[in-house]
Amino acid sequence: MSDADRIDELRELLDRANRAYYVDADPIMSDRDFDARLAELAALEAEHPDLADPDSPTQRVGGEPVEGFETADHAVPMTSIDNTYSTEDLRAWYERVLKGLDREAPEPGDGAGNDSEGLFETTDGPGVDLVCDPKIDGVAISLRYEGGRLVSATTRGDGSRGDVITNNVRAIRSIPLALATTDPPEVVEIRGEIVMPNGSFERVNAEREAAGEPLFANARNSTAGTLKSLDPKITASRGLRFIAHGRGETVGVDVGTYSGFLELVRSWGVPANVHSQAFESFDDVVTRIESFAAERSGLEYGVDGMVVRVDRFDLQRDLGATAKAPRWAIAFKYPAEQARTKLLEVEWQVGKGGTLTPRATMEPVLVAGTTVRHATLHNIEEIRRKDLRVGDVVVIEKAGEIIPQVVEAVVGERSGDEVPIEPPTGCSACGGTVEQEGPKLFCTNPECPAQFREKLKWFVGRDQMDVDGLGEKLVDQLVDADLVHHFADLFLLKRDDLLELERMGEKSADNLLEGLEAAKSRGLSRVLAGMGIRHVGASAAKVLARHFEDADELMAATTEALEELPDFGEITATSLHDHLAAETTKDAFRRLAEAGVSLASDLHRDPADASIPTDSPFTGKTVVITGTLEGFGRKELAERLESLGATVTGSVSKKTDLLIAGEKAGSKLRKAEELGIETWDETRLVAELPDA
Repeated sequence: MSDADRIDELRELLDRANRAYYVDADPIMSDRDFDARLAELAALEAEHPDLADPDSPTQRVGGEPVEGFETADHAVPMTSIDNTYSTEDLRAWYERVLKGLDREAPEPGDGAGNDSEGLFETTDGPGVDLVCDPKIDGVAISLRYEGGRLVSATTRGDGSRGDVITNNVRAIRSIPLALATTDPPEVVEIRGEIVMPNGSFERVNAEREAAGEPLFANARNSTAGTLKSLDPKITASRGLRFIAHGRGETVGVDVGTYSGFLELVRSWGVPANVHSQAFESFDDVVTRIESFAAERSGLEYGVDGMVVRVDRFDLQRDLGATAKAPRWAIAFKYPAEQARTKLLEVEWQVGKGGTLTPRATMEPVLVAGTTVRHATLHNIEEIRRKDLRVGDVVVIEKAGEIIPQVVEAVVGERSGDEVPIEPPTGCSACGGTVEQEGPKLFCTNPECPAQFREKLKWFVGRDQMDVDGLGEKLVDQLVDADLVHHFADLFLLKRDDLLELERMGEKSADNLLEGLEAAKSRGLSRVLAGMGIRHVGASAAKVLARHFEDADELMAATTEALEELPDFGEITATSLHDHLAAETTKDAFRRLAEAGVSLASDLHRDPADASIPTDSPFTGKTVVITGTLEGFGRKELAERLESLGATVTGSVSKKTDLLIAGEKAGSKLRKAEELGIETWDETRLVAELPDA
């Protein structure tokens, strides 16, 4: 056999082995055999570079780390799915589906869906075929194949735009680099979840613990961290898997149902969930959900519910979507799994605003498929309310199957040796004075190093200064390298300083400097939102930026002037005034300005500005939005109302003029009713909006 023939044989064999293992769950060779054949193939390809193939199994792992991730728009948005926690709500969703399709809901248990004459094959029958899939706790990804070849892999991101991580995804063996078909479609985007099996997660955390690195809290965090790595070799080493559960853009894919699409992608060698099932009756769906509750604990990856969706794509199109989620699908969430363990220790971690958050260390216990050692205890008042003590046997669960939390102490099993948990008298990071405000404890030292590190990570975040290319790991590197001691130091970084950092290439350094330059012009509201000022988030920062022309005018404001602003009460106004009067704040603004950061407000409204609408029903009004609106995303609606002269805030108070209330409006609606505040539903809102 010639080397060329052997290369072809090995490539075909290894691709077949991957499919047998990840798609068919029927391995045809051991890992050792696979690795031996992969090494043989790599050696032959090295001898014959003229026979190189980008889709060869040896090309999954590149030799060099990438220098950063680009972002890209999704051709079809990756929307979220509404959740439900009860069979009653699930049935209400199903009835809305039938109503939206002008069909009549069959009575529970009347046998609908079992008609031997094919009741559900007609387009005007009373029922609708449904599909149940496990709701996988992974990282959502969109794989784009053109002409059958993998050309890109993009994370969900904000649903409209995500990070392009193609190099990392090529390193995942369960994802075919080329579809196994002689007649591939022109374009197909296969969407699904990337997961880290429980065994791989335990191994990765054991390796991190041995290396003295912080442990991942759960398999999903570990998966996300792996995919954000700039080195595909790290991705390849962690045993990630892909499971398909949807589609994006398609050109030349002739299939009419979701279940049919899953069968099609399986035939192409792409793993799809083997637990996905189609049903003709709603009662069968409920039965499946109930039976799978026990099965899911035996899976090797996390599942926190079942997604129920209309099977036919044409009916999905007819049903459409709200601003945030499709009407043709819903996720049934299972109750959180609980377990018992022992509370060994409580540490107090310092956050960006100086908040001291208690973190429990416990005896390791398996919950929802992963070993849990740590959980947040939230604050000192929560500890007191639950009467938690070091040494207690405690009940823990995973909120949403992701975040571990302590539910309660098992008081009946106390021995008397348990130790009450007392609040710290000094900051665990700097020893500074600790004060309590409400249920929370704060370190009052503005120079606290732990606060600065966390504040810096917040400052550069997407919703604050949005510094492209500056993630948490790089922030840690900059602080550890003694390059950044203040927000302003970021904007004084030099290219040569950056190139000395580990894994910092020239392109990454240039991209970061470009990102920092762009961030200088974000304006006053972004600076305020990023500085980690207590009580001042994005909403309050916008209110301040609309009322004050620049930082100088803001710092000159009296407490009384601040208290007059929408969303600002006495406590918030006093706290902000004291913060602005502090020398450290004045110094921060001065240094930022000297570094070239704009402290002027691009949101400031001059009352004489002719561009501000005067005939709008929203002009001069303070508006709060609550609940779910079918025709609007909350952020987009807020921006539109602001363009019509409104001030949109996050909480209801006596200063609120108008509440926009969608479905499932809760406490804000009740408070507005108590205060006699005018309230509009979505119908009234649409009627009042120009060109709605």
